[in-house]
Amino acid sequence: MTTAATTAMTTAGTPGAVAVPDRHSWFPVSGCDTSCVRPGEHRAGRIRRGRRMVALPLTIGWVLAIGVVVTAAPRRFRAAYLRFAARRLLAALGLRLDIDRGIGGSGAVDGGAAGGLIVANHISFLDILAVAAVSPAHFVAKSEVIAWPVIGLVTRSIGVIGLRRESLRELPAAVDAVRADLAAGDSVGVFPEGTTWCGRGGGRFRPAFFQAAIDAQVPVRPMVVSFHTSTGDISTEPCFIGADSIGDTLRRVMLAKGLTVRVQLRELQFSDGDRRELAARCERIVFGVPDLIDRRGTAGVALAA
Repeated sequence: MTTAATTAMTTAGTPGAVAVPDRHSWFPVSGCDTSCVRPGEHRAGRIRRGRRMVALPLTIGWVLAIGVVVTAAPRRFRAAYLRFAARRLLAALGLRLDIDRGIGGSGAVDGGAAGGLIVANHISFLDILAVAAVSPAHFVAKSEVIAWPVIGLVTRSIGVIGLRRESLRELPAAVDAVRADLAAGDSVGVFPEGTTWCGRGGGRFRPAFFQAAIDAQVPVRPMVVSFHTSTGDISTEPCFIGADSIGDTLRRVMLAKGLTVRVQLRELQFSDGDRRELAARCERIVFGVPDLIDRRGTAGVALAA
């Protein structure tokens, strides 16, 4: 599904580098930049890198080709294909998927919170693949993503809802699009921070899209996304922050060895009608894992309506 908020802005001459838009007072700002990125100690060998460089475009090709046909299939079949395709794309990048069902997460791997809102912390555009590999869904993402080379084709094929973050006027339409999907029985994934962090920090959860879950009378499934080195430490190489281009992030990932993306499912949350309380509760659930997320640098970020 798309909305009117799908106009992209990219920096000329630098594919995937996003121009800085005019910012309103609630524009999401990350406390992270490229200085947060620390290269890992283990590098992939030349043969492994070569395999990934061949596997990624081939995988993208068949995912898109089959996806055209799958769009006409029943919802359950489309969800199964999206889960499978997301896992194959992660594997092509050399990322191992680790799923932690956690408390209240049992059964969600096989279908997610059907018709529910999925919320997670935001590190990279790769988060969409990580969450989809666990619980297939439509996703809300900044509209620039839809126009990116290659990545844009993949995001459009899985029904990404574009949002121009610099336009508060377009926010109600995006929220309504999410509500419509939820009411139709689809799951929708949202990253309520509104921007990416390096994985060691995090931002406040903006409450706007939680209203869609309240209006559609569906539960919210919090998830924690994190990237790890072969030794289990937090890895910042897959993040997409600061002046990063798509190529910068993909290059770091494909050069790395032994990276794992971990998705932790948390218990379903229900609302009493207050979107701000629901957003704050889910924020505490997602960032209440001190060994995974360090809540540094978040105090100055204001909540959006």
